[in-house]
Amino acid sequence: MINRVLIRTKVVQILYSYMLTRPECTLNKALKDLDACLEKTYELYHYLMRLPVELTHIQEMRLDEARNKYLPTEEDLHPNTKFVDNRLVAALADNEQLKKFAEDHTVTWNDDPIFERMMLDKVLKSDLYHDYMAEDEGSMDADSQLWQQLMKQVILTDENMSDAIEQRSLFWSEDDMNLTGQFVCKTFRRLADREDDAIMPMYKDEEDSVFGKELFQASVTQMPENNALIDELVTTSRWDKDRIVLMDRIIMCTALAELRTFDKIPTAVTLNEYIELAKNFSTSGSGQFVNGILNNAVKQLRKEGKLLKS
Repeated sequence: MINRVLIRTKVVQILYSYMLTRPECTLNKALKDLDACLEKTYELYHYLMRLPVELTHIQEMRLDEARNKYLPTEEDLHPNTKFVDNRLVAALADNEQLKKFAEDHTVTWNDDPIFERMMLDKVLKSDLYHDYMAEDEGSMDADSQLWQQLMKQVILTDENMSDAIEQRSLFWSEDDMNLTGQFVCKTFRRLADREDDAIMPMYKDEEDSVFGKELFQASVTQMPENNALIDELVTTSRWDKDRIVLMDRIIMCTALAELRTFDKIPTAVTLNEYIELAKNFSTSGSGQFVNGILNNAVKQLRKEGKLLKS
């Protein structure tokens, strides 16, 4: 679930914090923060998958209360239960892997009942819900599609949702929520297809599990040399090196460390990833600036025989 795009983002963010807080923040502490940050991202994945289960349970209790009130209406006695009988939600609730993780990490929204009720009301008022309930036929695929669209159009776009996750962890932001939400929707599709490995592991393989730590250490170790190269290229390009924002410098140093350290990652992949990071996390002109400096850096490193891969 935690892919290299996300790992690069977290490495840059933790490295930025590390550079601002030295010497109070040691390398070991920064590495622990990186591990914690990635672990919390995987926890967020489980929080988002837990939400449909808990919202459905609240709606089920509401229907039971309506049936048992003093003067129930015909609709109270015979409600449309299509929403609470959703097959995807049942699969999420019954999944042993999800249940164990939730128990071990206390993953629940029940400690914020106001938020849960608010989010459920928003779901029930949505056109997606009303269109779904109006359909006579039902299937696992349709049930999964409902929650994929609710996640994309109702839940992840809600300001209260952003506030709720940011209050739960300092490591979570709206960007984390949106990126993790994509993996949640992918998992919903995999559950609909009844794939045995529908729930994504934290890392795809052993290489990904150590990629962040190795990249961070290489970035710190090589920073003096990479900073010197950046300063040389900035001067040659007639930029003022003293005006480079810290985030741009960190992004470029991390990109250069990846270029030098990871022979299996194509140069074009590295360049594209860090140019996108500059566009998303730095100033409006950072993408173009980082693009120019990194491409010149690649030419310089190849000329000196320090970069041999394609």
